[in-house]
Amino acid sequence: MTITYSLLARVASIVSILALTGCATATDPRDPLEPINRGIYRFNDTVDKAVMKPVAQGYKAVLPSPVRTGVTNFFANIDDLLIALNNLLQFKLDKAVSDISRVAFNTTFGIAGIFDVATSFGLEKHNEDFGQTLGYWGVGDGPFLMLPLLGPSNVRDTAGLVAYYRLDPVTNLDHVPTRNSLAALRVVDHRARLLDAEKVLDEAALDPYTFLRDAYIQHRRSEVYDGNPPRENLLDDEPAPQPDKRSEADESSKNEAAAPAAPSSETSVPVVADGLARGQE
Repeated sequence: MTITYSLLARVASIVSILALTGCATATDPRDPLEPINRGIYRFNDTVDKAVMKPVAQGYKAVLPSPVRTGVTNFFANIDDLLIALNNLLQFKLDKAVSDISRVAFNTTFGIAGIFDVATSFGLEKHNEDFGQTLGYWGVGDGPFLMLPLLGPSNVRDTAGLVAYYRLDPVTNLDHVPTRNSLAALRVVDHRARLLDAEKVLDEAALDPYTFLRDAYIQHRRSEVYDGNPPRENLLDDEPAPQPDKRSEADESSKNEAAAPAAPSSETSVPVVADGLARGQE
């Protein structure tokens, strides 16, 4: 068990207990711990401005773009292993096979994943994680949480993060110097890719915390329902139906030819904000 997994497990336990107890001063029912979450957000923002952002700026200034792209591809190739597992757990067998094929092609022909040759072969990259898998099987998101250093989350996704770090090949390396070096490089590379995107937050948000929270909730809901979430029931306390991606996939295939394609969520402001808040993962 690595230090990262152990610490995250402890944080998850603490924030989950706090979330269940609630907070009388919160105004948004999705965020019962808002005063605590805001304090953690300010802490994260201070650490980011003092440490992470300057390091990321130096990283971007020193390394040319092709090298940074290779670093990003290398870690994306590792993540494809866990993405394949989550697609398998959601019975998306065709996508799981595609993910495994991506790893095989990129690891061999792409030199340990440094080059993304799989995409040129028509193997699309997917985005699945353990939080989405729990949502697929009907687990509700629970209260919103702002995790120290990790950014926005919720009770379900925090449990998914624990599973991720427990199975992540990088954090489970036995050679400590290599493990720590790769983990640090992954964090810095991810933060560097968000340097331009953070301008959206600065320009669009009067209250950055509220912006990130709402964007995160919207984006994760869209991801759990594969980009087609049902309308939220805002008039009463009746919970929204849980996602059934299997039946939705069948219905989507029937209507695909008649309906125009929806714009990709990859380019939406919520995605940018969500990614910005996750800059220290």
